[in-house]
Amino acid sequence: MTLSTGAVFALGIFAAFWLLAGLWAVGRGVAMQRRSAFVAGQTGRLAGLLEASPYLPVVVRSDWRIEASDRLGRWLGLGPGPRSFDELRGQDAGLDAEGHEALRQAIIGAQRGARPFTLSLRPLGGTRTIVVHGAAAPQNVAGPGSVLLWLSDATDGEQALARARGERDEALAAFEALSGLIEAAPFPMWFRDTELRLALVNRAYVRAVEATSANAVIDEGVELCESVAGVSATDTAEEARESGVTQTRTIPVTIEGERRIMRVVDVPLSPNDGHVIGIAGYAIDIQELESERGAHRRFADAQRELLDRLSAAVAQFGPDQGLIFANQPFRRLFSLEADKIAEAPPFARLLDVWRDIGRTPEVRDFPEWRQAHVDWFARAEASEEDWLLRDGTHLRVVAQPTPDGGLLLIAEDRTEQVQLASTRDTLLRVRTATFDNLFEAIAVFAPDGRLHLWNQRFRRLWGIDEGTLAAHPRVDTLMGELADRLAKPNQVSVVQEVIRAATLERTQRRGDIRFADGHHFDFASIPLPDGNALLIMLDVTDSRRMESALRERNEALVVADEVKTAFLSRMSYELRTPLTSIGGFGEMLQAGYAGKLSDQQQEYIAAIMDSVEVLSRHIDNVLDLAQGEAGTLVVERATVDLPALLDKALASARPLADAEQIELVGNLSDALGTIEGDAPRLSRLVAGLLDNAIRYTAPERREGGRVLLHADGDERGVDIIVSDNGPGLPDAVGAITRGTQAGTATGGIGLALARQLVDAHGGAMEVITEKGQGTMVRISLPRRG
Repeated sequence: MTLSTGAVFALGIFAAFWLLAGLWAVGRGVAMQRRSAFVAGQTGRLAGLLEASPYLPVVVRSDWRIEASDRLGRWLGLGPGPRSFDELRGQDAGLDAEGHEALRQAIIGAQRGARPFTLSLRPLGGTRTIVVHGAAAPQNVAGPGSVLLWLSDATDGEQALARARGERDEALAAFEALSGLIEAAPFPMWFRDTELRLALVNRAYVRAVEATSANAVIDEGVELCESVAGVSATDTAEEARESGVTQTRTIPVTIEGERRIMRVVDVPLSPNDGHVIGIAGYAIDIQELESERGAHRRFADAQRELLDRLSAAVAQFGPDQGLIFANQPFRRLFSLEADKIAEAPPFARLLDVWRDIGRTPEVRDFPEWRQAHVDWFARAEASEEDWLLRDGTHLRVVAQPTPDGGLLLIAEDRTEQVQLASTRDTLLRVRTATFDNLFEAIAVFAPDGRLHLWNQRFRRLWGIDEGTLAAHPRVDTLMGELADRLAKPNQVSVVQEVIRAATLERTQRRGDIRFADGHHFDFASIPLPDGNALLIMLDVTDSRRMESALRERNEALVVADEVKTAFLSRMSYELRTPLTSIGGFGEMLQAGYAGKLSDQQQEYIAAIMDSVEVLSRHIDNVLDLAQGEAGTLVVERATVDLPALLDKALASARPLADAEQIELVGNLSDALGTIEGDAPRLSRLVAGLLDNAIRYTAPERREGGRVLLHADGDERGVDIIVSDNGPGLPDAVGAITRGTQAGTATGGIGLALARQLVDAHGGAMEVITEKGQGTMVRISLPRRG
């Protein structure tokens, strides 16, 4: 079949149309494929962004189906992503019933009223905090009735917020506490702003300036510290701000109308950048501190003055180990000169010097010894040593570290103590041997009544074997076994009672017993310091036999003593009569009644009058001594001015002291006052003591002899002390102690008369003397007899 040309043309056009349509379709498909790939890529990127976002989108449709990623299940502790709203509730995970219902009601509210909401939920079994922001979903996204939820994990944020809140609360509390502390501070405190104006003051500041309130102080700019030497408080604050360094000054300040010494401190406040934002200040009252410092200085001066008077050698070293003080005994002991102390030599150098002059003990390694002693400064407790020097001197050295890092060194010469200790040990051994060989029977009983010690005389007297005594029997058991040895067995209870009184009552008792063999014994129990009791038994059989003879002899001696006393009294009166005549005629000659005398005659008359005065005083002394021994010495009672009496005694004794080249020193206290007594006899008493002291010091010490009259008193009485550095009067003191009279060569009559006069005035006299060391006589007299 042959097609026409038009048909062929139409067929060609149709084929071309279909070809063009196919090409357009292919191109359209390729474009759509490319767009689909682009959309898929964009969707993947958006999904990745959503997955990386801290927010999780969740769509809740009107039928309560859920569209969300698997992160929702992980956040809620559920399995793979839930697909319905009810799946969000679980037993051990997901939302609890309360949270699930609250979310449901919020979604319903958003569906009905398109109201957005925000909830904070905490899933079960976890520590997450999920914040839910919800609102109605756009129509073109999820359809009508859908709700779009945005969930965010606020766990870290909540914790950080909680920490921030806690830190804020702590900071606020600290600020409040600091503000309360500043406000309650007992001393003024203030703060200045950048313009150096007062911006804050506490109550103590307000009280100090006597203002009505803190606001009034700030408004009026009332300054606590006034200008001193042209420097005001703001000037000091300005200096602190400019230098950035705390400024401290000590100035007088008027506090509540009272002038006080204050330490004022201005502190620049600046953050880390170094910019000063203000000046804080405070003022501390140091008035008491300054007063205490002054008192401390005065105490230190008084302490050093006291140390200078001690017999012990004392030295003080500072924190730098330099010598800052040494008293007189220390200077003498270690041969230190005053200018040497002024140089403050170090302790180590002094040890070297002392070694050279023999003032340190001999040691094998001196450098090591010296370093060990230098280490005294670093110790926390005192050190004590005994030093034996080359010349035989024994020193007890105590080193006490001081709180300031220094050292207090005390050295005491114990040479005499060591010698005395050696002598004491010897005496103890002698006493032990003597105790066991005494003629008296001696036994010592413990406080519980048991026999503690005994000597052989005690064992032989009672006829007891050594084994019985070694068992230390009680006194009642022991005396019970010995009762048959007495003439009267019941007297054994007397011995027991005497021992009991000494051990329990601490009283001394005496008694006497007679043995069956006719022997008589006196016994006594003496309480001992350690609580024991000493029983002493003495055989007085022969004494009893001689007692009657001795009594007769004693009566004869009493009669003879009365005759002697009467003779002394009579002789004193007999001697006084011609002596009075001699003195009267001598005064007449001196007055020129017999004509004018030459110079030599005047000297003779003066010597006669001096002798008359001395002899008259001796007669008065003998008469007083005789009356005292006879018990008839009577003293007058009148007011005696002691300073005048003692001054007169010193004046009377001074010519003799000057003639004998003896230094006579008087040390009379202002508290002497007056007493009631016999002024003439007291004057003779003091004059006699001074005369004795001068006369018995002169032969021994022609150079360096010294006699001191010291007197002091209080409201009860006075003490008069006469001391010398002469040869001592041990024989005279022994005679006075034994109640006998010593010869005039020893001064015994003077001491005996002095004791009688002191006793007559109701006082007491003490004589301390040592051969070669001098004598001291102390007289204590009451204010009123």
